Amino acid sequence: MGMLMGASNEDRPEPGTRESGSDDVASEQKLLMWGGPLTALVPAAVLVGVLLWLSLAERAAISSFWVGGWAAVVVGLLLTRTPREFAGTIVRGLSNHTGAVIILAYLFAGVFGELLAEGGLVNGLLWFGVETGTKGAAYAVLAFVLSCIFAAGTGSSVGAVLALIPVLFPTGVALGADPTMLAVGIIAGGAFGDNIAPISDTTIASAFTSEAEMGDVVKSRLPLALISAAVSMVVLAFVGGGGSTTTNSIDVDANPVGLLMMIPFFVVIVLAMKRVNIVISLIWGSLSAVAIGLVTGLLKPGAIFAIPAERGDSSGIIEDGITNITGAIVLVLFILAVAQVMTESGLMLKLLRRLEKSAARGVRSAELMIAGITLLFTIPLGANAPAILLVGPTIGRPLGVDKNLHPARIANLMDCAANTVFYMLPWHNAVIIWYATMVATAAQYSLPLPSIASAFLNPYAWTLIVVLLISILTGWNRWYADDPEHAPAPSAS
Repeated sequence: MGMLMGASNEDRPEPGTRESGSDDVASEQKLLMWGGPLTALVPAAVLVGVLLWLSLAERAAISSFWVGGWAAVVVGLLLTRTPREFAGTIVRGLSNHTGAVIILAYLFAGVFGELLAEGGLVNGLLWFGVETGTKGAAYAVLAFVLSCIFAAGTGSSVGAVLALIPVLFPTGVALGADPTMLAVGIIAGGAFGDNIAPISDTTIASAFTSEAEMGDVVKSRLPLALISAAVSMVVLAFVGGGGSTTTNSIDVDANPVGLLMMIPFFVVIVLAMKRVNIVISLIWGSLSAVAIGLVTGLLKPGAIFAIPAERGDSSGIIEDGITNITGAIVLVLFILAVAQVMTESGLMLKLLRRLEKSAARGVRSAELMIAGITLLFTIPLGANAPAILLVGPTIGRPLGVDKNLHPARIANLMDCAANTVFYMLPWHNAVIIWYATMVATAAQYSLPLPSIASAFLNPYAWTLIVVLLISILTGWNRWYADDPEHAPAPSAS
């Protein structure tokens, strides 16, 4: 869902191997559900049901979502025939390596975003918008572009949301951008970054399960992603405005000095693009923000950390940055646990085997199946990389190789499909984090709060579906393995 950090070759599965979807796993399956593997859908339905119920009632809050996760685990325990193994499955879900990596990045991205906000970047952007006339829909487009740059540079859609919403949303609302489309534009930019960034976990997962070279994957994916981004900018240009321009609507003063906080922003992007570990990049970005803030007076030492006057009071920006995202982290843990139940119960393998029976006949139908199954598996899971990891070795690569598709094409079919509905459905990690950050930011500045259902308006996600479908139906941007111009390397080490 945005990033994979420090993954060594030793950590990656051998190309073509099946991890959770192998027959060996199925034969050794110990987690049994009453009624069979399909019963594992019930805990997931409970979690999703609570999220939707609270969202439709407009009572959504990240802490109230925890109830759905807790209830899902309890219901799952009542429906299992092997309670001891069920408990082990939950623990394995909570200790999932990819989930741990993402949570670690959340923590440092939360602090980084808080430093930028408290360091006056909102004030600087407000000054920029007023002085240059970047208001209304133009600001919504600018927010989308900045989110694209951040997410593409860091490989983290969630990092982009956490760092940018506290800065761009209050400024944009004050400058007349439509609150809903402004918020949607920021998560749309995050989807672009997840789709294209070489250090994104989905890009890495799709490349290695397809045995594709990373350079080929990014090169061939650019046309799909850039067209979708261009259409998104046009959409935001038309519907991103309409709000009233009231710079007094937020409690900040326009101040050009705050723009200096763009320097840490670009520090993170440059380091990430140089393949520096994303947590290390965020730490250097945070340190540069602290240094600039202290030198310019934008930050006071006591604001960063100080002994609270009373027990329970905040100790400063670092604590606040972590506090702002702990609620989302708890929910992510619940989602990881439920996803693990679906995998270890044999449900995912059962669905994969059933879909494999509907083997595609031609290249077009094969591509539709690879993309469609990936999209289908993205829907119930709380993260999009696991969907790719499930589909890639079992269906994606075998079916693609059978039709002589280039490994990069196979990777793009899965990755593009995984970055569509994932950024629209309210039970997915990215949307939950996006909404949780919106809740905190709207409360801080007393701003209108868009509904979590507004994620369905994501222009990048919808456009990418259309662009991918056109590519499949027409054959545009389709690479074959025996094409001399795009001949794959002998190995994908």
